Amino acid sequence: MRLKFKFTLFFLLINFLLLQPMNSSFAEESFEQWLQSYKKSALSKGISQETLNIAFKNVRFLEQVIKYDRKQPEFYEDTVTYVGKRANSSRAEKAKNLLNKNKNLFHDVEEKFNVEKEILLALWGIETNFGKHVGKMDIISSLATLSFDKRRRDFFSSQLLILLKLIDKKLVNPDDLFGSWAGAYGNFQFMPSTIDNYAIDYDGNSKIDLKFSLEDSLASAANYINRIGWKKGQPCFYRVKLTREIKKKLINSSARGIKNRLKISKWKKKGVINYDGTKFETNLKAALIIPDGKPNSPAFLVFGNYEKILKWNRSLRFGISVCTLANMIKI
Repeated sequence: MRLKFKFTLFFLLINFLLLQPMNSSFAEESFEQWLQSYKKSALSKGISQETLNIAFKNVRFLEQVIKYDRKQPEFYEDTVTYVGKRANSSRAEKAKNLLNKNKNLFHDVEEKFNVEKEILLALWGIETNFGKHVGKMDIISSLATLSFDKRRRDFFSSQLLILLKLIDKKLVNPDDLFGSWAGAYGNFQFMPSTIDNYAIDYDGNSKIDLKFSLEDSLASAANYINRIGWKKGQPCFYRVKLTREIKKKLINSSARGIKNRLKISKWKKKGVINYDGTKFETNLKAALIIPDGKPNSPAFLVFGNYEKILKWNRSLRFGISVCTLANMIKI
């Protein structure tokens, strides 16, 4: 009987412990707990209490941001669908009209930063439909949500800290910080680190305004793409046909770590030809990409300039869209 009594007590004790709330050291951290910890860290890194009070006064966890992060079109749309939605005749015509209305500005920016106006128009058009869709999400809440989330916590935590520093220095007005779900801002959707490193006061009013000033927006975009290595006059990509089977190791289907760059003459020997049947106009080194990663899906030879677009947005389909639209604007 005594043994049975001890066993019963032990069983009841185990059940009691299992039903109790987990100790806070083992429980999942809440958003509020994370926020308090982040504020302390930001203070220790030089952010003023005043800035923290202003920046985080209305901050909240945005469940919708997590949903957007898990379902980006770069991941689920095939190349033809993705590019067709972004590089089309109506957008090219709109770009040409905007170019005509702002000829002097585009000419000056192209000359000063050595970046073709067509690539700037393409980036502007694809990022925000020429400023029509700059985003309405609370950027601070978006970055805080993504910093709390574990998938890319380190990246977004650093972006949020940079934004706090920009607010601290009075370079960014926190009341204007509405943009994309991922924390990007303005006509060209600059992340905080991009604003910090490349944004320019081009209109000379002692402010950097990437949403309402076309001058600041264009010059900042041109400065950014120039400084990451854009080569004016060089091609972006060729769409190609594969007349023979290509070894898998030579094919890139991910934007991370483009490799196996060969001169055009070597690709020709492997049976790679221009999609429209015309001759290649360069013998620069190029990499072969197939964004969909499937046989008989669109294939491209991409050059150094294309890889600079990937630094802007690390998506093979985004890069193809930008370069396609730029080519349509040139015609």
